[in-house]
Amino acid sequence: MTGQGKGRIYGVGLGPGDPDLMSVRADRLLRGSKHIAFFRKLGRKGRARTCVEGLLRDDAVEFAMEYPVTTEIPLSDPRYNEVLSEFYETCTQHLCSLSSNGEDVVVLCEGDPFFYGSFMHLYTRLKATCDVRVVPAITGMSAAWTASGAPITWGDDILSTVMGTLDEATLTDAMGRADALVVMKIGRNLPKVRRALTASGKADRAVLVEYASMEAQTVRALSEFDGETLPYFSIILVHGQGRRP
Repeated sequence: MTGQGKGRIYGVGLGPGDPDLMSVRADRLLRGSKHIAFFRKLGRKGRARTCVEGLLRDDAVEFAMEYPVTTEIPLSDPRYNEVLSEFYETCTQHLCSLSSNGEDVVVLCEGDPFFYGSFMHLYTRLKATCDVRVVPAITGMSAAWTASGAPITWGDDILSTVMGTLDEATLTDAMGRADALVVMKIGRNLPKVRRALTASGKADRAVLVEYASMEAQTVRALSEFDGETLPYFSIILVHGQGRRP
């Protein structure tokens, strides 16, 4: 896709994990782009890259952006932001260089690029100097409540998305104010999330969905799970019970 002037950088949402749930536009860009960038943990293939296996050009040039840190440094440690900021700057420089040489680049994004994704950190750095386009996608939480077999909201229900990384008091307050809930980024924060759900009176309605839309998908009441941690692709739902005709 080399052309005159600068190339475009596309943040392409891949959806929740099932390739069949990608948009037509995402599929077209993936199959046509020579330069493919994606995030992954050190030593891993990366979920985003795995999702597009068999869809890329034979001559595709891949740029793996490997996180320098994930859980090794606490979020509260100033070094965490410093290390990640430097990482995003380095990735941005590489993508800008490709764009300046007239090359289009597709950046693979799990879920939707503008919903708690790493691409947002590139976008804010790229947008001032590069032509950046975003391709939206189905979010993991949408796949999760679809997998649960019940609408997440009814009538005037207030839906809140909360992160398990929040402190317990903030979690409990947010949960208490909402009619319906999506809880993400749970992992080792599960015991805290359980306590907040109990304190907010919603524990008995909590549903755990793991690997929504993927082969390993499971759906069960949270009360049926007795573990202390959850894998990355896990979402807890509390369905709203609002007004209906």
